Parts: sequence; C-alpha cells; structure tokens
Amino acid sequence: MPSPRCAQYPPPDYHRPRFPSLCWPPHKCALYTVYDSWRFTLVWTLILFTVFHLSATAIALLMQVGKPRSIWKYLLAVPIVYAVVAGVEALVAGSVVGSILGAVYMAACYEMSTWIPFVWGLINVLILIISSFTIQGGL
Repeated sequence: MPSPRCAQYPPPDYHRPRFPSLCWPPHKCALYTVYDSWRFTLVWTLILFTVFHLSATAIALLMQVGKPRSIWKYLLAVPIVYAVVAGVEALVAGSVVGSILGAVYMAACYEMSTWIPFVWGLINVLILIISSFTIQGGL
C-alpha cells in the first residue's frame, strides 16, 4: 500500500499499456504496479534470453557442417535444450529483477517508463555473457 504522500499513485485513469509499448518519448507509456513491471521485465528477459541462446545454437550447429550425418540426429536436441535453459534462466532473472524494480518504483511513487524493463532485460543478457567467461587468477 502506498504511503499517504502518494495518494494519487497510480493515477485514477491508469490502465496497463499493451506489451511491448516502447513509446517515444518514454514518459508517454508508464508502469505503476509491481505486477506490471514484473510482467514486462519477465517477458523482455524471456525474449532476449531466447534470442541469445538460439543464436548460440545456430553458431554451434553451423560449426558441425561437414561432420558425418550420424551425429545430426543428436544435434537436433541442442536447440531444444538451449531453449529450455534460456526459459529457466530468464524466469529466475526476470522475476527477481522485475519484482525488485516494481517494489522500488512503487515505494518511491515513481512512474516507470516501459523502456526500463527492456533495458533490464538487456542487462540480464549482458550479465549472462559476462558470467560465461572463466576468470582465472585469484587473490
């Protein structure tokens, strides 16, 4: 429940924008509820993770061109496994980030641009890429 200083939060005429609603200028479409910010962040993270993982799958399959035909029956499982992994990772990352974003914006009585969940979906993908590298060395 918003504090008394946020009596008009969300505004009385608020309605949830349709997905993806990447409006320009950004202040034309806004999210006010935790559910809306969670949903937008989750869906953008799912989309971006799936695109990233299926691109990696395409590269992996292209590297196998010229190999014997007997291994292709096993390689067809690679896109399915990558899509499932992308879905699970995106579900966790998108839910955590979207919930935190919604709670912070609601606690501060701010309106969230619909671009914010998209940008955080990109940040999640970049974190995934950075964490895929091994870092050697230590203290």
